[in-house]
Amino acid sequence: MLGILSSRIYRHLFLAQVVALLGTGLATVALGLLAFDLAGGNAGVVLGTALAIKMVAYVGVAPVAGAFAEKLPRRAMLVSLDLVRALIALLLPFVTEVWQVYVLIFVLQSASAAFTPTFQATIPDVLPDERQYTRALSLSRLAYDLESLISPMLAAALLAVMSFHSLFAGTALGFLASAALVLSVRLPDPKAGRARGFYERVTRGLRIYRATPRLRGLLAVNMAVAAAGALVIVNTVVYVQGAFGLGQSHTALALAGFGGGSMLVAVVLPRLLEQIRDRPAMLGGVVMLSAGTFAASMLADYATLVALWFLIGAGYSLALTPSGRLLRRSAHPEDRPALFAAQFALSHACWLVTYPLAGWAGATIGLPETALMLGALATVAAGAAFWFWPAADPEALPHVHDELPPGHPHWAEGRALSGRSHVHAFVIDDLHPAWPALAWDSRRPVN
Repeated sequence: MLGILSSRIYRHLFLAQVVALLGTGLATVALGLLAFDLAGGNAGVVLGTALAIKMVAYVGVAPVAGAFAEKLPRRAMLVSLDLVRALIALLLPFVTEVWQVYVLIFVLQSASAAFTPTFQATIPDVLPDERQYTRALSLSRLAYDLESLISPMLAAALLAVMSFHSLFAGTALGFLASAALVLSVRLPDPKAGRARGFYERVTRGLRIYRATPRLRGLLAVNMAVAAAGALVIVNTVVYVQGAFGLGQSHTALALAGFGGGSMLVAVVLPRLLEQIRDRPAMLGGVVMLSAGTFAASMLADYATLVALWFLIGAGYSLALTPSGRLLRRSAHPEDRPALFAAQFALSHACWLVTYPLAGWAGATIGLPETALMLGALATVAAGAAFWFWPAADPEALPHVHDELPPGHPHWAEGRALSGRSHVHAFVIDDLHPAWPALAWDSRRPVN
C-alpha cells in the first residue's frame, strides 16, 4: 500500500491531508474547551449547535464550491482555502461571545466543504491507475482512523504544558503546512468541458448522482453508514460511563475498538478488491453495519461492546472506503469535482439526520430502543442499496442514440451513430430528454 507514496505529487498531497487532519483534531478538542469556557454548563448546547452548523455548511456549500472547482486552478484554490482555515483558527482564541463562535465555525467549515471534495477529485487525476487509486483510498481511510486516535493524545500532551487556546495555533500550523505541501507540487487542472451556466454547474453533480443507478445505491450506503456510525460516535460515552459506570479511559478504548476494525479492513481492502467487485464488498459492509447496530440493543457488558464496535468499524470501512472508485468511474474527468462535491453534501446530509436522532433518542427513549431504531434505519437503507444498485453493473453503460443535438460531445468524439447502439465508459447526463432510461439504466439490454 505504501508503494503509492513513491509518486511525489501524491506523497505531498497525502502528507497535506495528514497534517490538516491533525490540525482539525486539535481544533475539535479546543472547541469543546472553548465552549465550556464561554457557556459553562451549556457547553453541550454550544457544541451541538456548532456541529449542526458544520453539517449545514457541508451540505449547502459543497455543491456551490464544486461549480467553482470546475473552472478554477486546483492548486490555487486548495492553497487559498487552507489559508482561510488557518486564519479562522487563529481568530478563535479571541472570541468572547458564543455567536462569534458560530460565525467563525460556519466560515471554517464552509472552507472545508470547498476544500475536501476538490482535494478528493484531484487524486484520480494524479493516480489514474485503478489499483493505485484503490490503495490511495485505503491509505486515506487509515489517515482518518489514526487521526481519531492520535489527535486526542496529542492534545492531552500539549494541554499539560500550555492552555487550550494554544491548540488553535496548532490547528493553524496544520493548515499552513497543508498549504505549503500543496504549493510544492504541480496539480492537474480541471479538464475543460462545454460551457455551462452557473446553476447547471451547481446542480450537475446532484443530477449525475440521481441518474446513475450505482450512485443511488451509494446514497443508501451512506445512510446505513451514518445510522451505525451515529450510534457509536454519539452514544459510546453514554453506554460506557452511563450504563456500565466505567471511566473515560474505557470510553477511549471502546472508540479505539471501532477505529481498529476500520483500520484492519482498510489495510486488507486493496487486495480484497482485486478478488471481488465493489458491490458485494460494500453491500457486505452494509449488512455488517445493520447487524451490528441491531445487536447493540442487547448489549449487557463492556467486553461485548468493544467487540461489537470492532465489527461495526470493520463494516464502516468496508462500506465506505471504495466509494471513491464508484465516483471515479461514474463521471468524465471534467465532472469529477461536481460529483465529489455532491457525494460530500449528500453523505453529510445523512449524518445531519442521524446525529440528532441518535442523541435525542438515546436521551429520551433509552439506548436499546435507540439501537433498534438506528438498526431499522440501517436495514432499510441496506435494502434500498440492494434495490437501486443493479447486480449487473458494468463500468460501461449501454445506450442508444437516434439523433444527437448539434455540438453534443459524441459528435466531437466521432461516435454519433444514428440509430446504432454503443457503449461509453462514463455516464453523461446531457443526452436528449427522450433518452433518460436508455442513457442511464445499465440493466436494460442494448437495442
